[in-house]
Amino acid sequence: MNQTDTLLLDLQNGDMRALARCITIVENDIAGYEDLLLKLKHRKTVPVIGITGPPGAGKSTLINGLIEHLTNQNFRVGVIAIDPTSPFNHGSLLGDRVRMSAHFLNPKVFIRSLATRGSLGGLSAKTIEITDVMKASGVDFVLVETVGVGQSEIEIVGLADTTVLVLVPEAGDEVQSLKSGIMEIADIYVVNKADRPGASIFLKNLQLLVHEHAANSWIPRIVKAVATQNEGIEQLVASIQEHQLSKKNINKALLLAERAFQLIQNYRMKDVNKATLAGILEQELNNPDFNLYRFIKNYY
Repeated sequence: MNQTDTLLLDLQNGDMRALARCITIVENDIAGYEDLLLKLKHRKTVPVIGITGPPGAGKSTLINGLIEHLTNQNFRVGVIAIDPTSPFNHGSLLGDRVRMSAHFLNPKVFIRSLATRGSLGGLSAKTIEITDVMKASGVDFVLVETVGVGQSEIEIVGLADTTVLVLVPEAGDEVQSLKSGIMEIADIYVVNKADRPGASIFLKNLQLLVHEHAANSWIPRIVKAVATQNEGIEQLVASIQEHQLSKKNINKALLLAERAFQLIQNYRMKDVNKATLAGILEQELNNPDFNLYRFIKNYY
């Protein structure tokens, strides 16, 4: 049994240190990461819950409530918190892990922050692989919190089995402008901070919008919450479980196709480096017959 096999055995037995090590190997392309991924056991029954929404909506507080509720039911929970990249060390700024500090010592919880590292879609470039590593560790739920960048976050729908969009009453008129992008990806809407003025009107407008744009048999649920008071958490968990059992979730092939597409895209772009391109192009520009499209075809 080689080192990778030993590590995977520890991972599948629920060893948190093995999980942390596997994630580090995969995230940083350390030698042996491909072998590790190829030998992962695919656990189809572990739901991936994407938590997305604009900055300040209370995503981390909501996740805190979800963790507490699920662990009280004896579930093991893995959390992937996507953070902005530090401009100094290119690592995660760790803001979300600080806000979830109440669960650091809970043996049923594993929290990992990932840096976006230039990814523009709210997720890290390695989120799909790390999600699969976490699923293989024996957790019962994987929660993925996106960085909160707006409409470009729609790639979460290609990763999550259930997508939860967190909004606040102050979004008000912004709901109409959001509907062409991020508003259309959610399976469940959470109106957080629902004790604030204007919440009732906001909820009514959201209900009209959701029913107007329902595209299939699953009509997105709307949950009213005050995450700081743990209000609405139980209803949110019930809605997530309901969605997991819905007809929409039976067809896993489309979801896997989206993940496969993103992975293929990432792997094919792996050896393309902007700095290297700039160096080559600096020389090529001296050619009076230079053509960018011909250059791309010849080199790539």
